[in-house]
Amino acid sequence: MKSIAIIGASGYTGAQITSLINADSNLSVQGLYVSENSLDKGRKLADLYPIYSHMAYTLSPLTDDAKKQIVAQADAVVLATEHSVSLELAAWFYQQGLAVFDLSGAYRFADVAQYPKWYGFEHTHPDVLAQAVYGLAEWNSEQIKQTRMIAVPGCYPTASLTALKPLKSLLTSAYPVINAVSGVTGAGRKAQLNTSFCEVSLTPYGVLGHRHQPEIATHLGQEVIFTPHLGNFKRGILATITVQLKPGTTEADVIKAYSVYDNAPIVTVKHNQFPKLDDVVNTPNCHLGWKYDVNSGYLVVASAIDNLMKGAASQGLQCIKIHFGV
Repeated sequence: MKSIAIIGASGYTGAQITSLINADSNLSVQGLYVSENSLDKGRKLADLYPIYSHMAYTLSPLTDDAKKQIVAQADAVVLATEHSVSLELAAWFYQQGLAVFDLSGAYRFADVAQYPKWYGFEHTHPDVLAQAVYGLAEWNSEQIKQTRMIAVPGCYPTASLTALKPLKSLLTSAYPVINAVSGVTGAGRKAQLNTSFCEVSLTPYGVLGHRHQPEIATHLGQEVIFTPHLGNFKRGILATITVQLKPGTTEADVIKAYSVYDNAPIVTVKHNQFPKLDDVVNTPNCHLGWKYDVNSGYLVVASAIDNLMKGAASQGLQCIKIHFGV
């Protein structure tokens, strides 16, 4: 049984992955940790989230002694922390010999030049970054097995790349256009006026400047136009993507391309039938639906996931299980 420490466990994704690891018979929770400055330190997870009342874990402050205890007792750490915090913690735990599963964006780009622009910091650990693998579970399983530094993808990139990567060889040079809507849990647990019940309303944000655009483009190998939207619901992502396929591409070619998921139990692909959020919320699944107009050469594919599950916690769990072979 592999022992996992979760750092940043008071947030939505940290709490979610705690519940998943707790329920897995091959894994155990070494401990839950929050910042030494957190108002949640010393509290029980169930006090923050009564839905987890079946778990008796307490949120401990991440002191130097706690870090030493993690190194002594755990096989891996999950980082559900801010990007700049993960930058340092991931490198430290990796250098201590633990496997690191980082839910932040601190290790998703191989190119250090991307970080000042999109995350506001210089990447100070290029040696660890060089070992990082992008944890898109259905596509990078062999690499996930081989490294101890796994950068779990963002929620929008997971939905978008799962839909687009099978089509890569069929795409023209025209930029795929991605319009995606996420529930408000994607903004995190901290109180903000624009995500409060009275204020939240369907609206685009981060237009032509969201950090997930270069993440999608980098791991697709092609530029994209990405427009995220904030939805007035709690959880889930629906991405509707329009692409242009090469002349002569047939429906049979598209069916063959998506057959890459025939043995992927978490991904469901349907032709001329489109997904809805209710079918994926609170599950680890990704539902894809596509339609192709052979005359115009345009294909529309929709991708639905739960942003806290396949978009974060359950994909993190997939990576853990792939890495350890459990």
